[in-house]
Amino acid sequence: MTDASTAEARTDDTAAWWRQAAVYQIYPRSFADANGDGIGDIPGILSRVDYLADLGIDAVWLSPFYPSALADGGYDVDDYRDVDPRLGTLADFDELVAALHARGIRVIVDIVPNHTSNRHAWFQEALAAGRGSAARERYIFREGTGENGELPPTDWVSVFGGSAWQRVDDGQWYFHHFAVEQPDLNWDNPEVREDFLKTLRFWSDRGVDGFRIDVAHMLTKDLTEPLPSRAELELLPQDGTHPLIDRDEVHEIYAEWRKVFNSYDPPRTAVAEAWVSTPERRARYASAEGLGQAFNFDLLVADFDAEQFRSIIADNLAQATLSGSSTTWVLSNHDVTRHATRYGLPPLNGRPVKQGTEWVKAGGPADQLDRERGRRRAHAATLLLLGLPGSTYLYQGEELGLHEVAEISPEQRQDPAFFRGGEFDGLGRDGCRVPLPWTAEGSSFGFGADGAHLPQPSWFAEYAVDVEAADPSSTLSLYREALRLRHRLQTAESLEWVETGRVDVLRFARPNGWQVVTNFGAEPFDLGADADAVVLGPVDGGALPGESTVWIAPQELIG
Repeated sequence: MTDASTAEARTDDTAAWWRQAAVYQIYPRSFADANGDGIGDIPGILSRVDYLADLGIDAVWLSPFYPSALADGGYDVDDYRDVDPRLGTLADFDELVAALHARGIRVIVDIVPNHTSNRHAWFQEALAAGRGSAARERYIFREGTGENGELPPTDWVSVFGGSAWQRVDDGQWYFHHFAVEQPDLNWDNPEVREDFLKTLRFWSDRGVDGFRIDVAHMLTKDLTEPLPSRAELELLPQDGTHPLIDRDEVHEIYAEWRKVFNSYDPPRTAVAEAWVSTPERRARYASAEGLGQAFNFDLLVADFDAEQFRSIIADNLAQATLSGSSTTWVLSNHDVTRHATRYGLPPLNGRPVKQGTEWVKAGGPADQLDRERGRRRAHAATLLLLGLPGSTYLYQGEELGLHEVAEISPEQRQDPAFFRGGEFDGLGRDGCRVPLPWTAEGSSFGFGADGAHLPQPSWFAEYAVDVEAADPSSTLSLYREALRLRHRLQTAESLEWVETGRVDVLRFARPNGWQVVTNFGAEPFDLGADADAVVLGPVDGGALPGESTVWIAPQELIG
């Protein structure tokens, strides 16, 4: 096991630890279940902290663990300053933070500021208070159209399908960009702004090191009458003046948040989930005066293709330089098809990644999914990313090489994206949220005492932690070794491209002599004398096999 002294020695203790961190995302309800009710919980995570330490990560990001009806996987929050009683208590949370910190692992929590749940005390107060009340001013209420207000204020559609407006008993309508159970907050209201500052302090005071900001680009809105139609809305530029998305004044909010973050020593960090129109717009969220970092999701919609990878890497490193931040690298998360599956499917060719689940509709995994190729390409892409300057965000289960789970019947599914359609086509997001397999045996593969809230397929047995931990050729063993070496090799935030003579082979060097070579093609790539300096990845007769990555480093760097 990794003891605390070793963990501390590998961790960057400076305020800039986040710039090149390896962050592991935990979806709490699907990580580990300590009380056997089929739902993962905080004590379950606590029981696996040694696993996290052995993996070699720098931080964990906890997806929402707040009280919630789970209308949208916990992103419908009832109370921002408490733990869902099904997941534990605040005391359990404090114990988890202490255990992770003792192992040199920092803690990032999810903040969901665009909307509350419809069970939140504020929304219940707004329903009871009626028209024109101060309680309703915390949300976005409008009168309807039609002869008696029976029609919604606009024809706008929510992300999950259906109208973006819901009528309440007294006839008014409220706006919900997402599910009907997620009413949008009114960020022009000073009370809303002050309450979130209180929330940031609440978790920071409990030892949280940073925050992931859900849909950070949607908070501020301009709903001045007359409101545009859906067709008109879709034609408006997203240049800072769009009524609903990426408005310039949202950065006034984050400037206030930055003052709170900087009041702590070391300053608390933040990363924005901001799906915006250009890298330049995204860079504003990553400024030192704002959140400090923003997710780069470009690789989520890229094929396993050298030209696409190189362009995305170069563009994002350039943007990071301009913003003074560091970029982030992401291949999987709780909203998209797992990358081991994406890379085993036909190319996306620019289609949104959410359509990666369409493979099931087309006849099932036996028809289209090449599991072994997906695994091989996933290994190659992961090693490339872990060699890049910047931070890398890993999603639970990718270290096991898990594929998307398609074997979920309609009555077992939970994601509103499945039931309502909207922007998430196909089967929704349940397939990447299935509880993890810890053991090859047992009714829930070691996830809990009996069963799991989403069905686990029989093939999970071969991906279980206990199986992979005993296999030096497993995906888990690869991740552990890669993260161990990355701590030794990580250097200044820059790289230099090295010419390979092949369009399907990328090679770059970091300032200390560490090199990464990725062969996106099928034909082997001759490494020459450098084959003897490979410290990670496959080499066959002095050559790098197709769809593979190697790390090359001087011996003195790895000890």
